[in-house]
Amino acid sequence: MKKLSVVQQKQQAAVMAAVTSLEQQALAELAGLVQCWFSLEYEAFPGSLLVRLQFSDDAALEQAQPELLAWQKKFSGLMLKKGVVLKEMRKHLVMTTLGPDD
Repeated sequence: MKKLSVVQQKQQAAVMAAVTSLEQQALAELAGLVQCWFSLEYEAFPGSLLVRLQFSDDAALEQAQPELLAWQKKFSGLMLKKGVVLKEMRKHLVMTTLGPDD
């Protein structure tokens, strides 16, 4: 993997801070949440950013699904505090049972 530029390091730090904060809130409020993880392509940031809330099973996922919009808004707000505007917040956060290695 090539070394990240200074700008890319700042982008990664902002995303990590927002995702970590979101994960702490979600672990406290959502039953069955395993972890929160993200992927992004620096060349297409912030459009390529995708955060996933990973649940332990389908039952936990189904139970949390009605609150998806509220969590998308929370994440968008956290990113805005870091100076990153997400134009379409619904595209940047999803709920899943798949992990980073799946």
